Amino acid sequence: MNHRFIYILLGISILFSSCKKKDEAIAPTVTTTDVTEITQNTVKSGGTITSNGGAEIKSYGVCWSTNHNPTIDDNKTSQYTDLFIVTATGLTANTTYYLRAYATNSVGTGYGNEVSFTTLAAVLPVVKSVYPASITQTTAQCGGEVTSDGGAPITRGVCWNTSENPTTANSKTTDGTGVGVFTSSLIGLTASTTYYVRAYATNIAGTAYSDVMMVRTMQGTVTDIDGNVYKTVIIGTQEWMAENLKVTHYRNGDPITNITDNTQWINNRTQGAWCSYNNDAANKNIYGLLYNYYTIADSRGICPIGWHVPSDAEWNILISYLGGVNIAGYKMKKAGDRIDADNSSGFTALLGGARDYDFGTFYALKSLAQWWSSTGDQYNAWSRYINSTEKSVHRDGPLNYAGISIRCIKDN
Repeated sequence: MNHRFIYILLGISILFSSCKKKDEAIAPTVTTTDVTEITQNTVKSGGTITSNGGAEIKSYGVCWSTNHNPTIDDNKTSQYTDLFIVTATGLTANTTYYLRAYATNSVGTGYGNEVSFTTLAAVLPVVKSVYPASITQTTAQCGGEVTSDGGAPITRGVCWNTSENPTTANSKTTDGTGVGVFTSSLIGLTASTTYYVRAYATNIAGTAYSDVMMVRTMQGTVTDIDGNVYKTVIIGTQEWMAENLKVTHYRNGDPITNITDNTQWINNRTQGAWCSYNNDAANKNIYGLLYNYYTIADSRGICPIGWHVPSDAEWNILISYLGGVNIAGYKMKKAGDRIDADNSSGFTALLGGARDYDFGTFYALKSLAQWWSSTGDQYNAWSRYINSTEKSVHRDGPLNYAGISIRCIKDN
């Protein structure tokens, strides 16, 4: 009887043992490794899975937040390889974050220890200029390329001024955000004007600028009574014709006398007159016409409406602005063979020669440029001249019946 009872108990014990459930699975356990390679926007970290919790690991990575105890509901990376080293991206510069490794199985997510770090402070962006194009009298297209945002969001564009080293306190455009190439449209410019332009990019660290580029807008124009169209140029506070006058009528439409004969030219002491160099009409289109002073003294006016022949004082203003008599000629002359010039002013002086007041003969084509002023008397008037081999500008007072060029200046 006792043996039977023992066998029964043993059978029950075996039955209960065989029905006992396996150990239940739990969330994984994981440790977080220290962060490395901290930048303004990224950091590297990872972890070690110390237990899978009795179930297959489905995903693991790191999660982070600006608050303590981040979870996978915050920012996270997912990793599906054996190498548990990941890069957290999209961070904000100079910000403290909290980070934990995590691992997820079918039961849930386990988190490692929390580590904290602060991203690097933003630095200035890096930007370079894109060369200007499509320049008109009042507009230009420029741009830039942001090659680094410095670790923070940026705004970008170009700024410009008529003085060197423009800043965003001057005229500017705003052309989007982020790194890469951008295009800017400059509007409201003045014709025949040099502007200094540079690209900029701004983030929380400040504003960075590219190298300065020079942009010169196209010349303006003015039309005389004959319909001749002249380019104009702004030099300092003055606007000048950038070509010699070639009109054959006074402003009211009355004709100006054309005198070709040498003797008639020097014997004419009262009447306005014009001629082309060597009486060759082809020279008119290149160099303009030559006039005596009487055309200027005539009350009917020779320049277009709103323009006049410059006074001696106005010539002085121009020459002073260009650096004085010793260098102004270099900046006024159009460069060419055997001509020492750079025409940086845009005045574009061509060496159109003159007509002599002693014999009425023509001389110094391609060697001399000379222009009347309106300042004179019954015998002489002041003029300015330059030649091909000198950088200077000279002041001279020829007799009124000399034949020289005219440049008009815009009224104030």
